[in-house]
Amino acid sequence: MNNQLSAEHQQTLIETLQHRFEANPSRHAGILWNDVHVRLKAHPDKLYVLSLMEETQGEPDVVGINAQTGQFLFVDCAPESPKGRRSVCYDDAALESRKEHKPRHSAMGLAKEIGIELLTEQQYRELQQIGSFDLKTSSWIATPESVRKLGGALFCDRRYGQVFTYHNGAESYYAARGFRGALMV
Repeated sequence: MNNQLSAEHQQTLIETLQHRFEANPSRHAGILWNDVHVRLKAHPDKLYVLSLMEETQGEPDVVGINAQTGQFLFVDCAPESPKGRRSVCYDDAALESRKEHKPRHSAMGLAKEIGIELLTEQQYRELQQIGSFDLKTSSWIATPESVRKLGGALFCDRRYGQVFTYHNGAESYYAARGFRGALMV
């Protein structure tokens, strides 16, 4: 599998990311685009992952920085759960457990293929501090092993001006539920 983008595709993606960055300054106060750009150019493998996030309609944007490593945190900032990542159950074990009407994929499996991590509940709640997301959809989140061992998985959404965390059987899937991912660059 070729994980490299052509120079033209890289440039187009960087322009898309820059436009989104500049259009949403409240998501990354104190972070300069030039610093992000330098980091992106130095990590073409991460650009490839960002292109997959973009292709699945995640609309990735910078939402933070790790002060110790200098890495930028990119998170899916699409208003609703990314369209290209909906109708998936939680993980591959849940996918295998379905005897009929299997979804095409699992959130954890697709995240691994893309090269991202599902948001934790804390990351999801932090994302909701910089905007209103998942007003009509919901997103699977990283689920503690103790919950997963019992057959469940967690998801979140925003309703009535509040962020809610719920549980469901990990094998369930819905047209309005997908997942958001995070990537450190």
